[in-house]
Amino acid sequence: MQFVALDWVGERVIVGIGVDLVDLARFTETLQRTPGVRDRLFTDAERALPIESLAARFAAKEAVAKALGAPGGLDWHDVEVRVDDAGRPSLSVQGSVADAAAAAGVDRWHLSLSHERNAAVAMVIAESTGAAR
Repeated sequence: MQFVALDWVGERVIVGIGVDLVDLARFTETLQRTPGVRDRLFTDAERALPIESLAARFAAKEAVAKALGAPGGLDWHDVEVRVDDAGRPSLSVQGSVADAAAAAGVDRWHLSLSHERNAAVAMVIAESTGAAR
């Protein structure tokens, strides 16, 4: 996927939107069956979280990739979900994800997470504020 440079003055542009839904039973089974998956998908700060939180974070990582147009070569550890003192989630990107975001003009992320008994969901909006231009 190629991104087209846009001319604007102080406007915000949504570059991409990503949504992902994770079935908790299937996700739990995968982590139990293949313990190495936890290390492959999550950062040190994320690994100790409860399964529902891990599932929501996995959904967020998938949603980030979708918002960027699913480019190849993204490293799971290059996107991390963080939570502030008020419990509001945000994304921290580095490495391969930061490079893909910069190439797409993304300089701001919006994230919403939710989980319940059977599923976890994440929605990501990748935005360009024009600040990097």
